[in-house]
Amino acid sequence: MKKIVVVLMAMTLTNVAFGQNKNKKMTFEVNGKCEMCKTRIEKAALNVSGVKFADWSIPTHQLSLIVDERKTNAMAIKMAIAEVGHDSKELKATQEAYDNVHPCCKYREDNTDDGKSHH
Repeated sequence: MKKIVVVLMAMTLTNVAFGQNKNKKMTFEVNGKCEMCKTRIEKAALNVSGVKFADWSIPTHQLSLIVDERKTNAMAIKMAIAEVGHDSKELKATQEAYDNVHPCCKYREDNTDDGKSHH
C-alpha cells in the first residue's frame, strides 16, 4: 500500500511539473513594414498548432507569442512566417515567397516603418 501511495504522489508531482511548462512566452524579431505585414505575420504564427497568441509590433519588429511548448517551437513558427515572405534572424524567406508580398511590404529594399501610411 505504501508503494502505491508513493507512486501516485510521484505521478502527481510529475504531472504538475510538466503542466507548468505548457504555456511559454517568447519574442523574436521578424522583418516587415506595415499593417498588411502585421496581419500576414500574426496569421501565419497563429496557424501553427500550439500558438495561442501572436502580436507583431510595427516599430520594433518584435513578434510576441504565447505557445504550448508541447505542440510547437520557435523554429516551426519561424518556418511558417518565412513561408509567407518574412525573414527572421535564423530563417530567411525564399525569394519566391518574398516576391509574393505586396509591393509596399518589400522590407529588404527599404526597412522603414510604413505603418501609418499603408493599411
